Amino acid sequence: MTSQEKLAKIFRTKAQVILEMEEKMSVITGKKNIIENLMKENEHRIKKTLDLLNCHDCQAEKVSQALIRQLQEDDQALYELFRKPSGTTTEGLKTLFNFALELANIKELFVLKKEKAEEFLKTNPPSNTIKALGYKGVEELLEKENLNEVFSALRFVETKEWMHKSFDSFYPKLKPDDFEKRRVDLRVLSGKWLKIAEKFVKKKYHNVSHLKELGVIFVIPLKIDTPGETLRVFSMILHYLHEVDFYSKLFERASKGREFGKNIISLLKGEVLEKVEPAKKGMNWLIVQRYLAKDNPEDARLFIPHVNPEALHWQKAEQNISHLGKRFDNIDLEMWLELDWVGDYFKTRDGKGVLVSFDLVDNVMALVQKEERIKYLYHQQEALWNKVFREYMGDENLEKLVIENFGKGFISL
Repeated sequence: MTSQEKLAKIFRTKAQVILEMEEKMSVITGKKNIIENLMKENEHRIKKTLDLLNCHDCQAEKVSQALIRQLQEDDQALYELFRKPSGTTTEGLKTLFNFALELANIKELFVLKKEKAEEFLKTNPPSNTIKALGYKGVEELLEKENLNEVFSALRFVETKEWMHKSFDSFYPKLKPDDFEKRRVDLRVLSGKWLKIAEKFVKKKYHNVSHLKELGVIFVIPLKIDTPGETLRVFSMILHYLHEVDFYSKLFERASKGREFGKNIISLLKGEVLEKVEPAKKGMNWLIVQRYLAKDNPEDARLFIPHVNPEALHWQKAEQNISHLGKRFDNIDLEMWLELDWVGDYFKTRDGKGVLVSFDLVDNVMALVQKEERIKYLYHQQEALWNKVFREYMGDENLEKLVIENFGKGFISL
């Protein structure tokens, strides 16, 4: 099997797609043998990792078990380092939060002013939220509740119809002056929201989320009592710190152009072009700003050359996590550095070939959901598309080109 065929198999696409991409990118950049060298590096990183795990039986089940065992050890070490974090209060996650903020090291964000957020709620009273808390109206809601907590709760208390109607009518009117520089707000929501949130948080692993336009990252209060839970919460918070920072740059860039409000709506909706036309000269890379595989693993856009900002945020988060391992002798997190894009096919007990992801996040999610036996691969596959792009265009150019071309939905080379 050629390197191009092997990469195509991991991507679940046709070898012709890889061959055409390689030919065009070689002309654009003058770089040769990128795919061959990439597949060699993939093999090297897999061998090195399996040696570290003392896993010499390359059966798929054994490899997955070895990765999960290592994660359980790493998770326990972080649990102790973070002083046995409790996910039910901000105080209980204080140490974890402080480490995340220090490692991510993001600057002030360009986000919506609080008075404008209050105006949004006064213009569009969130009736379900007001009713759930037993208030008479929006004025009492704003007087007695934290604004960022109310905004966080909207997505799991109000209906989709209310959300679309309210945001689509208010946000297009936003102006650059409605935004300001402010520090990120990282918090655990008050306990009162837990019961209200139960419909939203059907399972434990969906209790961390964020508000891009307000620079808020919130945790719905739940106990940390499952193997992998500490690492899952920590990695998701790091991911969201980099994501709100990324969108802050997009908002600030949009503030210098026309139709600011409409651009904000477009950025927040995570729209992805249905297709991108082939370039007459050079090459076009689609920008896929969410994990399409979560909704449809067979989405045609997954099988063409594309880059994914989500995978970029996870790459930064995983770099932060591995650097934490370098600071503490008893925590061996360095192993996960540069494994986000690594994966390959291994034979199962019955002789079938299955793809095994070496990505930290894929394995953390699989560990937390062990009982459901859910297997994750899409973080690794999207990270690998980014890795291909970076090998041709340079590490420093991926985020730069994504931000510059985000509005049109694809990068022209």
